[in-house]
Amino acid sequence: MLNAAHQLTLEQVTDANRDAVLALQLAPGQQRFVSTVADSLDEAAANPQGNPWFRAACVAGVPVGFVMLSWDVQPQPPDINGPWFLWKLLVDHRHQGKGYGREVIRQVVELVRANGGTELLTSHVPGDDGPAGFYARLGFVPTGEVDPDGEVLLRLRLVP
Repeated sequence: MLNAAHQLTLEQVTDANRDAVLALQLAPGQQRFVSTVADSLDEAAANPQGNPWFRAACVAGVPVGFVMLSWDVQPQPPDINGPWFLWKLLVDHRHQGKGYGREVIRQVVELVRANGGTELLTSHVPGDDGPAGFYARLGFVPTGEVDPDGEVLLRLRLVP
């Protein structure tokens, strides 16, 4: 499974893969923690000031997940956190537990560092079976802030 995660690539959402990316689904009960890909793309289109950057997470060309960031933006709290904000992360229910989410974060961190980023922010909806433990295992820590939607803000420092 770890080898498959290392073969994961972040690819642009195009006409050729859009239907497969839109078909990605969460496991039952996870819907309250992250938006669908369709809703995420709508949110990106409605919020260009957030400079949305999104990619399909693919293995052998097959979408297994989706990630969206605010890419190097001027922070405008509470609506736009940043400059680097992990806005969405979704791994299809059929592909969870294979290390793909961790690999997406690893690749995103590399990209943010390569572009001069010193921290990556994200947020999550609190609740049982939510993503808090996943983010904590990757080194994200709570900032002590809660956004207007009730999401807990997290920070991952990218400098030694």
